[in-house]
Amino acid sequence: MSDQIKFIVDNLNKEPFRKNYNLITFDSLEPMQLLQVLNDVLAEIDPKQVVDIREEMPEQTAKRMLSLLGILKYKPPGNAADMSTFRQGLVIGSKPVIYPVLHWLLQRTNELKKRAYLARFLIKLEVPSEFLQDETVADTNKQYEDLMEAFKTLHKECEQLKISGFSTAEIRRDISAMEEEKDQLIKRVERLKKRVETVQNHQRMLKIARQLRVEKEREEFLAQQKQEQKNQLFHAVQRLQRIQNQLKSMRHAAADATPESLMKRLEEEIKFNSYMVTEKFPKELENKKKELHFLQKVVSEPAMGHSDLLELESKINEINTQINQLIEKKMMRNEPIEGKLSLYRQQASIISRKKEAKAEELQEAKEKLANLEREVSVKTSQTREYDGTEVLKGDEFKRYVSKLRSKSTVFKKKHQIIAEFKAEFGLLQRTEELLKQRHENIQHQLQTIEEKRGISGYSYTQEELERVSALKSEVDEMKGRTLDDMSEMVKKLNSLVSEKKSALAPIIKELRQLRQKCQELTQECDEKKSQYDSCAAGLESNRSKLEQEVRGLREECLQEESRYHYINCMIKNLEVQLRRATDEMKAYVSSDQQEKRKAIREQYTKNIAEQENLGKKLREKQKAVRESHGPNMKQAKMWHDFEQLMECKKQCFLKQQTQTSIGQFQMMRLVLESQVEKGNGSPLQYSCLENPMDQGAWWATSQT
Repeated sequence: MSDQIKFIVDNLNKEPFRKNYNLITFDSLEPMQLLQVLNDVLAEIDPKQVVDIREEMPEQTAKRMLSLLGILKYKPPGNAADMSTFRQGLVIGSKPVIYPVLHWLLQRTNELKKRAYLARFLIKLEVPSEFLQDETVADTNKQYEDLMEAFKTLHKECEQLKISGFSTAEIRRDISAMEEEKDQLIKRVERLKKRVETVQNHQRMLKIARQLRVEKEREEFLAQQKQEQKNQLFHAVQRLQRIQNQLKSMRHAAADATPESLMKRLEEEIKFNSYMVTEKFPKELENKKKELHFLQKVVSEPAMGHSDLLELESKINEINTQINQLIEKKMMRNEPIEGKLSLYRQQASIISRKKEAKAEELQEAKEKLANLEREVSVKTSQTREYDGTEVLKGDEFKRYVSKLRSKSTVFKKKHQIIAEFKAEFGLLQRTEELLKQRHENIQHQLQTIEEKRGISGYSYTQEELERVSALKSEVDEMKGRTLDDMSEMVKKLNSLVSEKKSALAPIIKELRQLRQKCQELTQECDEKKSQYDSCAAGLESNRSKLEQEVRGLREECLQEESRYHYINCMIKNLEVQLRRATDEMKAYVSSDQQEKRKAIREQYTKNIAEQENLGKKLREKQKAVRESHGPNMKQAKMWHDFEQLMECKKQCFLKQQTQTSIGQFQMMRLVLESQVEKGNGSPLQYSCLENPMDQGAWWATSQT
């Protein structure tokens, strides 16, 4: 165990993890941190696993890790009965479970990376058999399997090419040769520049050449843009033809239709749509909800072991026995009513199932008919665009197919021959360039040798011949030696060229085969891409059309439903009003006094009389109130003044107690005494002079 932990820590400290752990810190990690380390290792193998487990539910983490370990073919230690403990240990981050997984992953990381990469493309999706009955689903599944097989072959070829690659020494030699060629090209460019500089108006000519190159690039860009516009125009024309065909079919249907047939067709569509909306779709939705609830319940429950399964099986057997006993009891009762009802229920269920089956068949037939019509319209438009003729049928079509096959075989043979010629032409062109470069190198070397030997420009100038005529013998000897050296150098170069040719011959053969395969694959890719583009455009147009139709039908359905509810409400209101009117007429016409009293007219006349009597009483009460309004207001004013006087007396009394307003009280006394002396007072006022609290009683008596 210690060796295992040491191996894990060493690998985690290396690239690309760089965790900087030691044995103590790694062993003291918490379960959550240990799970995060395991998730980081899995993310290095499969980049899709880059997740922070703190933001993920434990069940989801365990499910994701278990699925990836299953893809990587990890076998937990122990037997099959220990799988539940392995799952629980993975959920809680148990060290005895995670350490072996980390050890196994870190031992074969590169191999597991390759396996995880291939699993993304080679794990087959299981499609139920009932879905494969549909032609489109079956075709798509077949294309999926073909693409998977093609991926396998291409991956094998790629691995073989990687294995049979060039060695590093050969690559280095090629790099050095390419660098030499680069230096030679640079020197050649410099020589060409020197030559061009001697020409008159070389700057203007270079400018014109630059403009020519720019214009050529622009011409290529415009040609590409023109091709794109042609493609867009082709697609637009196809779309226009499809729409015109649809318009023709709709006009043809409208020309042959009558109002009765249209109404009948609309009623059938409304019935079918109402059945789908009210019966079929709610049932399917309810079933889907039940399935979802059941699956959520299954997912939320913990992992079950063998003992739990045995317990559930025993419970299921007990419930089945109870159900059988209840069925036997019910059969022993033999109630006739229940028997009849069960018969009717069976018939109703059979009819409902038949109805659902027919509705599904009708929906499938509609979809199939629409698909076939679209395919026919597309094929006819394509044939008209290609050669402007109608679609061939019967024997003509067979002869045309056989003719096309013969032409295709001839075309493939010619195309293969052309490809071989092109490959050989490229090879010869390359050898010609290499020989030219070698020739230029030899010329350059000869020039350098002549310069070194002192005989540069010997054949071009007569003056140098006269100047070195005295040294002719020596020069001849040197020239003979240089010619021998040159012949030896040429032999060496020829031997090197032959060796390079012999070494490059098998590589060139393999390169020809690979180029041919590449051309075939690119051609097949272009064909598949064009098919995909055309199919995607057709599906997109069909989808938009169906969405518009469904939207229009839903709007019409909503309008009709709102109109239906509004009319029903109006009918109910009118029925209520009509019933009330008939009841009123019956009560008004009948001779019975009690029914007449129940009439609304009698009730309204009675209410009018009561309201008139009430108004008369209120008018009399208003008259009495107007007559007593003046005296009552005067009395109220008197009481208000009395209240103010009493408040004043209270304040004066309080001030007298505090001995702060003695002068004011004496002034009031003097005023009262002056009034008594003038004869305006009463005996009660005299008493008020002696007792200030009696002034309120005096004021009240004087006012009354």
